Amino acid sequence: MSYPEQAPPRRPVVVRLAVAVLAVMAFGALGYALTGLTTVSGTVSRFRAAAVGTSADAGQVDAVVTLLWASTVVSAVVSVLAALLLVGLALGLSAGRSGARVATWVVAGLGGLLGCCAVVTLAVQRGAPLDFGDDRAAAELVDLIADAHPSWWIPLSATLSVGQVLGYLVVAVLLAVPSANAWFRRRPASPPDQPRSPYPPYQAQPQNQPPPWGGQPVHPPGQPYPPYQPGVPPSPPSPPR
Repeated sequence: MSYPEQAPPRRPVVVRLAVAVLAVMAFGALGYALTGLTTVSGTVSRFRAAAVGTSADAGQVDAVVTLLWASTVVSAVVSVLAALLLVGLALGLSAGRSGARVATWVVAGLGGLLGCCAVVTLAVQRGAPLDFGDDRAAAELVDLIADAHPSWWIPLSATLSVGQVLGYLVVAVLLAVPSANAWFRRRPASPPDQPRSPYPPYQAQPQNQPPPWGGQPVHPPGQPYPPYQPGVPPSPPSPPR
């Protein structure tokens, strides 16, 4: 038998908005992973073509190509795992689990921090190129990596990083408003008291007990009668019915 809960039957608007933001962020992470995997082949081809006229040898070029593939695959795996995590948090928030709200705050803090680091890294790379000293080949190859990517790749990465920071901030604020607190702190109502019966509870009578007039114990039907024991008077006959 189910009992009504003390919380409102519908989720608050702020909780639904937080779930929607997490869902959008999860789709964005999956899209980013898919885009990176589909464009890495063209990036590698453009990089190899541009590296022909540099002072780098074939081994150095192959090392950079391996780095491009590895970084793309690792980034895609991390993005997919992040998307699955966001979907799990969204489902937990939709169900009203307080543990999911705490976990969302933790993930929002870490995700916002990583997003800020990504934005700063992109800004530093664009504003202050790396100095390789006398290693002219390495400097040339690093410059070619940025040029080998599609023209929209770096702006897209920067936009997603900023959106990640803003999304986590919005979700954390939405889950902290009073209506969200009431939703996650709800408790099921206690069941009503059952009426007590005026009669005492039934107790099964023990078997194999001697009758009140003495003699052999009375056995239930279907069981063998115990043998005669000397010194114990037989049971009186049953009264007529």
